[in-house]
Amino acid sequence: MKKKRLLLTGLMGSALALSGCAGFQTSNNDESTVNEDGKVVIDFWTFWGSEIRRPVIEQIIADFNESQDEIEVKHTYLPFGDIWTKELASIAAGDPPDVVINDINTTALRGQEKQAMNLSEFLEEDDISERFYPELWNATLHEGDSYGIPFNTDTRVLFYNKDAFEDAGLDPEKPPATWAELEEYAAKLDVKNGDDYERIGFYPRWGIDFDVWMLNAGGQNYFDENNNVQIDTASNLETLEWLKTWQTKYGDDVINAFKAQIDSQQGNPFFNGSLAMYAITPTFYTQIRDYAEELNFGVAPLPERESGSGNTSWGGGFVAEIPEGAANPEASYEFIKYLTDVDAQEYWAVQNFDNVANIEAAENAAASDEFTEDGSMVYQMAVDNMEHTLLTPVPVIAPDFTSYINPNVEEFFLGSMTAEEALAKSQADVENLVDNNSQ
Repeated sequence: MKKKRLLLTGLMGSALALSGCAGFQTSNNDESTVNEDGKVVIDFWTFWGSEIRRPVIEQIIADFNESQDEIEVKHTYLPFGDIWTKELASIAAGDPPDVVINDINTTALRGQEKQAMNLSEFLEEDDISERFYPELWNATLHEGDSYGIPFNTDTRVLFYNKDAFEDAGLDPEKPPATWAELEEYAAKLDVKNGDDYERIGFYPRWGIDFDVWMLNAGGQNYFDENNNVQIDTASNLETLEWLKTWQTKYGDDVINAFKAQIDSQQGNPFFNGSLAMYAITPTFYTQIRDYAEELNFGVAPLPERESGSGNTSWGGGFVAEIPEGAANPEASYEFIKYLTDVDAQEYWAVQNFDNVANIEAAENAAASDEFTEDGSMVYQMAVDNMEHTLLTPVPVIAPDFTSYINPNVEEFFLGSMTAEEALAKSQADVENLVDNNSQ
């Protein structure tokens, strides 16, 4: 990773101007936040503890610490299931971390609940919003102000087996472009031996689920720009009925047997050619690299519902936040700027094969000579697909709204509700949730 020295006369100077000539001041003048070298110590919480990700984030931290002499960042790892529960407890206790990695789609909720700091005072002095994909930046806003800085993201694409395409008489350089072609290709790719499938062409609920296909079909979230609920729609009805035809075609026994192989990771049927197409995040490439190095595959956008309707995909991701009540907000913001600038982001992207929020860094990573030809192909698709990718920020008036939708839709797939009933109940339930939170 190329070290970025933070342009000390400018970047650090601007921060010193905010905090006074004596250096960074803590919000509560707690001497414990200054080490023996006079550096402000900030505590950075992440859930990146794997043997792959932890060394990468700790190298970025080390480079930041070496790049200037005002701030020292300490990394605290907490498991994914614990980090945000402990963060909320620390905020309530008045002793939160200085920076924390958090979910991007719920940033506005934390802003409303005063769990994350409003960053407008820093952005007015040093606006970095143009670094990021607009869809990501907009997801950090609550009432026009940002409460987190985008760090990484993802999207959904279609992987396909080129050898299987050739075997089925399909052009391996022309993946399906529409839902109709997806069905046509899958039928040609299916291989049965009696009642058993030796190869399945495609099943749309492996890797992604109905919510992504609804987004793909309609090009919109469950809420419009005015937060009106839009669940019980003709497009969503068509999508559910389309998905049910696939379930009927293969049957639950076949679907569950293949799903068990997918869940085993190393035994994913895509690796041995018994699944010809698979929709999932681009990071799935790392499993191909590790478990099926010789696989001849391609990658494409999700097919459109119909020609011209759009290759809409779904994305999530994470932000770097300053929790409300953090002791060292100026120092925290300086670190976040470094964490989300080009060098750190490119290093993270290449070492982890992960979509990053910084546009320039993502484009640089796609051209990295550290990737193989296949790796470059997939990463470039991930970057290109951001044009078609929507995030689904949780409205502050409808927290946890998916818990009012998913059970109803599952009842439809189990056969105890019609699609119309599932969508109508979901619409009514979420409208009631909105009404209750709007009073």
